[in-house]
Amino acid sequence: MTSDTDVLIAGGGLNGAALALALASGGLSVTVVDPAPVKVRKRAGFDGRSYALALASKRVLAALGLWEALKADAQPMLEIKVSDGRAGEGASPFVLEFDHAELDEGPMGYMVEDRHLRPALLAALEKSDGITRVDGLSVTDHSAGAAGVEVTLSNAQTLTAACLVAADGRESPTRSRTGIGRVAWGYGQTALVCAIGHTRDHGGIAHQFFMPAGPLAVLPLKGRRSSIVWTERAGRAEEINALDDTGYLDVLRPRFGSFLGDIDLAGARFTYPLGLSLAHAFVADRVALLGDAAHAVHPIAGQGLNAGLRDVAALAEVLVEAHRRGEDIGRRDVLERYQLWRRFDATALAVATDGFNRLFSNDNSILRLGRDLGLGLVGAAPALRRGFMREAAGLTGALPRLAEGRPL
Repeated sequence: MTSDTDVLIAGGGLNGAALALALASGGLSVTVVDPAPVKVRKRAGFDGRSYALALASKRVLAALGLWEALKADAQPMLEIKVSDGRAGEGASPFVLEFDHAELDEGPMGYMVEDRHLRPALLAALEKSDGITRVDGLSVTDHSAGAAGVEVTLSNAQTLTAACLVAADGRESPTRSRTGIGRVAWGYGQTALVCAIGHTRDHGGIAHQFFMPAGPLAVLPLKGRRSSIVWTERAGRAEEINALDDTGYLDVLRPRFGSFLGDIDLAGARFTYPLGLSLAHAFVADRVALLGDAAHAVHPIAGQGLNAGLRDVAALAEVLVEAHRRGEDIGRRDVLERYQLWRRFDATALAVATDGFNRLFSNDNSILRLGRDLGLGLVGAAPALRRGFMREAAGLTGALPRLAEGRPL
């Protein structure tokens, strides 16, 4: 089979775009098929969405040549405070604090707004000679063979590639066609996501406040603004989201508190149903799963995009090295190197976030006491605290070159 492209990526979101750039930087030809029309992908303006990028994710973006365009608008997370409590009552006395000064590498991560990250990725895609974009179409079928994979698009066009990457979300049609099953369940929770403005400076401090219905994350943005990821029971979240902006803020304020002064909305409001999805395998014949198609977890630790970018770094390194050795990059044993690298880490993350959510999203007095004592013990053990910080920053385990900030 003569391939139209080395790698075809189904899905042009953040992970798909980053993978395309990584592969092209390593000399592979890439085609990105994205159902979203280009005018939707290029829409301007702040819509309230932001991402918590771990230090390793920042290094991936730097190695891809994107960080220079992002760093002026990226807010370093200098400290993270974790506490337990109830709405209107404030936090318990046991507050776990992570200070970036304990890491030699610098800030644990950065907050980057969608309006900056997405355009930077799209602009880089357009400049790359090794990347072909197909916008407004989707992959509807594929057939893997000994020499390559044939992909059918929604306009009946067919393309051939050595390897197909599924970056098409947690309900991934590509994964379904391969027959790869998954473990999946919902939490009966919904994340209410928005940005707020406040009258006091946040000092670069991120807060994670655990309440009976679910966690409230307050994440610092540039200026006197913060990103909110607010978890509620699904029915209650629907009621809150149906309120006008004034009513919405009236419900948020007792949960948020007054530590940042007066607050108001600084962008659009979003809701996302929360659940876990973990594929039984990350590869099939000539197919690799990326990001949410492979694993989607609770946002309790803010690791969703970070886990996807770790996939990007690992898969790109596997494919580029195989290509340089003259191997068939779509061969099953090549793709299994990626699975071996990423599956344990992704499974451990899924188990950890699921456990933390179940432990903290309740009002059981015995569990509350245990949680508070646990926060206190971790805070009193510097080595354990630094271990958690390095894990959250993405600095543990066998790191791909991109995650170390090195090019492929």
